[in-house]
Amino acid sequence: MTRRCEDCGVRDRALCGSLDDAELAALAQLGVQRTLARGDTLMRAGDPPLVCANLQRGVMKISTTTAAGDETITGLLYPGDFVGRPFAGAIDQDVVAVTEVELCVFPRAAFERALTNHGRMERLLLQRTLAALDHARLTMVRMAHASATARVAGFVDDIGRRQAPGCRPGAAPAFDLPLSRGEIAELLGLTIETVSRQMKHLETAGMIERVGRRGVVVRNAPALAAVATTA
Repeated sequence: MTRRCEDCGVRDRALCGSLDDAELAALAQLGVQRTLARGDTLMRAGDPPLVCANLQRGVMKISTTTAAGDETITGLLYPGDFVGRPFAGAIDQDVVAVTEVELCVFPRAAFERALTNHGRMERLLLQRTLAALDHARLTMVRMAHASATARVAGFVDDIGRRQAPGCRPGAAPAFDLPLSRGEIAELLGLTIETVSRQMKHLETAGMIERVGRRGVVVRNAPALAAVATTA
């Protein structure tokens, strides 16, 4: 195993965590570290999928552009998530950094061969893909019936779970919202004013504490999760 892999903060969550040390060392020879600034594009719709990657730090958005030229955010990627479309044709959505990000990037063809040679990793990718599809379907159902409060609470709760998974027991999860108020509103189907009002409501209720423009501390995680699942 390489030192880079030993120091990787998402090894237990990334696809490569399914490999043993010898297999991991071989895969590491194919990958390179890459850092992107906020706003940098890793993949652009219409381009051939040349690379795959494991997201190690930061948050990325997946988005598509309507015929009118408007951007629609369809998902977010967090540390430990896999980025890319192995065994696929052209990329159909943009993948853009919304914070500074660090990735372990692999040539797509080499990564496809690695998947073929390592059945555990290939199965894990399939399992995660199906889980993401199930999550997207459930989110669509929830969004169709949820109140504005539940939508915002669900968004904050999900980010807290994904961005602060290693929070020590008893500690309050703290993180920065990766999206602007406008982007959150677009993602949740709300107005900017409604998002701001609901964030203030969650803070007044003692569920969260806002710090600066984007900082959030979750003060009552069970209550926040309960609100997120109400209609």
